[in-house]
Amino acid sequence: MSTSNLPPVLALDGPSGSGKGTIGQICSLRFGWHYLDSGAIYRGLAWLAGDQNVSPEDVPALVDLADNMELVCHVREDDVAMVEVNGHVVTDELRTEETGEIASKIAPLQEVRASLLAMQRRCRKAPGLVADGRDMGTVVFPDADFKVFLTASAEIRAQRRFDQLKSKGFDVNLARLLESIQARDVRDSSRAVSPLKPADDAYVLDTSDLTIDEVVTRILDHVN
Repeated sequence: MSTSNLPPVLALDGPSGSGKGTIGQICSLRFGWHYLDSGAIYRGLAWLAGDQNVSPEDVPALVDLADNMELVCHVREDDVAMVEVNGHVVTDELRTEETGEIASKIAPLQEVRASLLAMQRRCRKAPGLVADGRDMGTVVFPDADFKVFLTASAEIRAQRRFDQLKSKGFDVNLARLLESIQARDVRDSSRAVSPLKPADDAYVLDTSDLTIDEVVTRILDHVN
């Protein structure tokens, strides 16, 4: 736990579809804290790269985009986060599998991560911050007051993402989603830079058989 005078941080990490985004938004409203969706930062950069026709392999161009990108997360009272990239509302665009695939390819790039690290740490403001991602408790906020690692089976996570995208009108295939999530798990956990793993002092919580309310309750109990 942090002993500094910095505002407190609840770091929520976990693989795609583990529920950390939904849980993070609810917790930020419950606490009255700021919210950081670090996945939206990488997906925002991925969307911006596609919008500007920048290749995921063009590292200097990606770093230039990252250095000049302005991203804002707003959590509304209905627990929905709205994301703006350079003034454009791109909330739904960031959740497509195409954007997720590009984000997963650029996330391991050390130069890109270094450019976005300072942006994420600047989000630590009073009265506190709820930050969700894949390395919030291990790299971005290693001194976070509270660290939670959410997980679930790949099948459960694929079904959740399928339901989420279908509800928004996207044409998706469950089998391809499962394959994509499994491949992303391998990439995220085996990459050399900031691999996906629980922090040594994290509270690990399997959400496979839990409702959203049950997960939130367990996290609130842990924090309290």
